[in-house]
Amino acid sequence: MRRIGVETGGSNIQFAIDPTNGEMVVIEMNPRVSRSSALASKATGFPIAKIATLLAIGYRLDEIENDITKVTPASFEPSIDYVVVKVPRWAFEKFPGVSSRLGTRMQSVGEAMAIGRTFTEALQKAMRSIELGRYGLGGDPLDKPLDLLGLDEVLNLATKATPSRIFEVESALRKGASIELVYEKTKIDP
Repeated sequence: MRRIGVETGGSNIQFAIDPTNGEMVVIEMNPRVSRSSALASKATGFPIAKIATLLAIGYRLDEIENDITKVTPASFEPSIDYVVVKVPRWAFEKFPGVSSRLGTRMQSVGEAMAIGRTFTEALQKAMRSIELGRYGLGGDPLDKPLDLLGLDEVLNLATKATPSRIFEVESALRKGASIELVYEKTKIDP
């Protein structure tokens, strides 16, 4: 932050880690409160924008009162006993002729955030919330076409980055594919 001259305010940094060697690369940095900050605030109950503003005008963390407890200062991290999952919603069906291939550009038209006691619970809630007419992952009548395919066919579909990829990966795992095989075919790091 200091290297680029940001002294105060909220920022978020997105980075990628090479799973083979642990090398870390910064993909994007937003020296401002962003959509990611809003998600983090919702997920934790910690008012990031408010605290960043108060810090920018000279307050110290230990001088800012916690909005919820009214006793502890903002310097205490919130205790989180839940998992938050955010899932994008794509609507390529509304844009005939547009490729549904996913890349590095933002192509989602929305997102769903879900909270659960476990990752599985939060993911299932998020998948139901993106309004695809599905029950979630697995045990869904819309899984039927994938159920009729063999493991190799499903893995071949999952190699392509499309909105249906998560369902294809889930199907491959249900058909007995190992996590290592799914990684080898899709390059999705477990």
